[in-house]
Amino acid sequence: MRLSEYVEYDATGLASLVNAGEVTSMELTHLAREAYDEVNPLVNAVIEFYEDAEAVAGADTGPFNGVPFLRKDIGASEAGRLQERGSRLFKGCRSDTDSYFFRRAWEAGLRTIGRTTTSEIAKTGMSESILNGVTGNPWNLERSAGGSSGGAAAAVAAGITPIAHASDGGGSIRNPASWCGLVGLKPSRARVSGGPNSQDASFGMSKNFVLCRTVRDMTAALDVFSGPHPGDPFIIVQPDRPYVEELSKPTGTLRVGVARTKWGALNLDPEVLQAVESTAVLLEEMGHKVTDIEPPYESAEYSALFRASTVLSARSLEDAAQATGRTINADTLEPINLKLYEYGRNLNAFHAAGDQLEILRRMRFRVGEAIHAFDILLTATMPTLALPHGGIYCATNPTVSAEEFFKADAALFQYTGVFNVTGQPAVSLPLAQSASGLPIGIQIVARFGDEATLVRVVRDLEEARPWRQRKAQVRAGSDNYL
Repeated sequence: MRLSEYVEYDATGLASLVNAGEVTSMELTHLAREAYDEVNPLVNAVIEFYEDAEAVAGADTGPFNGVPFLRKDIGASEAGRLQERGSRLFKGCRSDTDSYFFRRAWEAGLRTIGRTTTSEIAKTGMSESILNGVTGNPWNLERSAGGSSGGAAAAVAAGITPIAHASDGGGSIRNPASWCGLVGLKPSRARVSGGPNSQDASFGMSKNFVLCRTVRDMTAALDVFSGPHPGDPFIIVQPDRPYVEELSKPTGTLRVGVARTKWGALNLDPEVLQAVESTAVLLEEMGHKVTDIEPPYESAEYSALFRASTVLSARSLEDAAQATGRTINADTLEPINLKLYEYGRNLNAFHAAGDQLEILRRMRFRVGEAIHAFDILLTATMPTLALPHGGIYCATNPTVSAEEFFKADAALFQYTGVFNVTGQPAVSLPLAQSASGLPIGIQIVARFGDEATLVRVVRDLEEARPWRQRKAQVRAGSDNYL
């Protein structure tokens, strides 16, 4: 297999070739290395390609048998591997835990061959850090790949691997999926266990999953990574059948709520709004009942939640500093994260924790009431096209105050963070493209625990408006950027 062929396959397709004996897992690892050598100097998505990648274990069966995989440098962990969280505070740190997530990945045949960049401690939606530099968007290197799973998104979009680990606490899977032209699902709360040491992280707001190129890969990954483990705080309703079986089931007629107005301080880019409206028309043509919806929450509530969360974040950073023998200062934390740390340290911990829980409760209730009448929601994923590097959203910017950052973050993630609060499954699909060639993600949200309906709807949308023919400017095996 040539590199130009390798990059055309999704993970399911590569696994089928391995299972048929047409290619070996070793050959796929070599091709991933070739892709990395070719494009990573340009995109800076992978910060470590494992020296022992060829020896990485994985089951010789499963839906992703032999497929190269990448780990985001924060969240789910591999014992003995570096996990630096994009921060100088954690430089050189290694995990002592194999997360349930990666145990399931190996059982499904995935071979983890390296780790990808993340914004420092996954706090921002921009793919740059002092520790690892700037990650470029393969569609336009002058634009951000998003965050905090920007490295994972850039690696998949550039063809290094067809699928990669990612995580989402406020939009960190869906934001880079939108800006890099990928499929990015945040599953329901408790669908994917965070064990053995991070169950229900951030009061259930944060989830590990993947970034990929196709709905069938997303669906197969749901079957791989879903399921409870001992110690999980609660068990979500389990599916009636494997999610891959939903790909052959009828969708039925759904009630669709469409967001055509802004849910935060940022206005929708006209091309993004046009993509939302076009998708609404498509769903109507499919026979679904489409109704406009108003913003179901106040942006100020989400900002207040972020403020309250800085107390626990500050305490966690202090614990980390003590464990590493380092001091929290400008040499170990980026400007914005240092300001957020100082903000959280100065809050009353008891009151902030109570505020956080009350805001979560209130938002879940109000949003639940506002959208109860709908089977799915249709929104933009991000209000803007991929932004240029730097600016107010970047943690390395020394001129931005904590208050300015709280408001800016709530504005940028106005359509995503709310569904981390409610726990609903939400996916970004690359259904549109701007006149300048940048991807535009459209978000589909289902009822809590109803990934089955989500799978069927996004299958229909992929069939009606396929995106595989669109290629990033920087892509392995191609000479269009040389």
